[in-house]
Amino acid sequence: MTYQTIEVKPLAGNIGAEIFGVDLSGDIPGETFAEIRRAWNENVVIFFRDQELDFERQKAFARRFGPLMVDPIIASPEGQPELMVVSKYENEKFTFGEGWHSDSTYREKPPMGSFLYCVEAPPQGGDTMFGNQYLAYETLSEGLKEQLGQLTAIHNNIRYAASLVPRFPADRSMKLRTDGAVEEAMKAEVEHPVVRTHPETGRKALFVSRGYVNRFKGWTEEESRPLLNFLCAHSERPEFTCRFRWKAGSMALWDNRCAQHKPIGDSNGYRRIMHRVVVEGDRPV
Repeated sequence: MTYQTIEVKPLAGNIGAEIFGVDLSGDIPGETFAEIRRAWNENVVIFFRDQELDFERQKAFARRFGPLMVDPIIASPEGQPELMVVSKYENEKFTFGEGWHSDSTYREKPPMGSFLYCVEAPPQGGDTMFGNQYLAYETLSEGLKEQLGQLTAIHNNIRYAASLVPRFPADRSMKLRTDGAVEEAMKAEVEHPVVRTHPETGRKALFVSRGYVNRFKGWTEEESRPLLNFLCAHSERPEFTCRFRWKAGSMALWDNRCAQHKPIGDSNGYRRIMHRVVVEGDRPV
């Protein structure tokens, strides 16, 4: 596909592209924004380099895509409820969000997209991987596709939220919310189709992950485990992925409806600081 106002360079064979020729901090013309959105739909995740974004400019760009969401787990900076500071200091070992996942699928309306901006990057390590869930679905056998089309997954936040609590001591740079939202999020449980149809592209994508799904509707956890393990392993195949090397001023925008991502926890001993905002999505169908 050709573009008139931006330059689009694929990052890998099946997912991801870097976008050049646009300043996200300014007023983006409608034609340019339409091409950015088209590149996003075509590449699942897009990346920008050498951007200078404060909180308000990052949020303003994200709002072009839709309303912003407030995270129910992580405390935000004062006066910035929609912003999450994803930080890992030199003395910290735990990498927030480790493991392949789509963001917050335990919600009735999971995020449409996430905007992650790099403020400070380690000299090595700390990359993020992204996986194309269109391909994860499209490369399955026709027989399995038919079966999955009839299945519903139960998404919840019990295991993930519970695992975070002991990893957030009082001196950690990131903080959990203390207003009862974490406890409420641990109770959340919702049903989503195992295969969802993207509302903009019309393509089908696999919609399960290890962090938030542990059974299918009407199945026990023990019965669900073999198929879930297969689907998750299949969705993480390297040929479906790309890997992004962060530098200060870089931003990634991924489509939570058809992508999974995984931060790589290999930057111990160095500081890594990111700003994240998330755009509201719709109910998967």
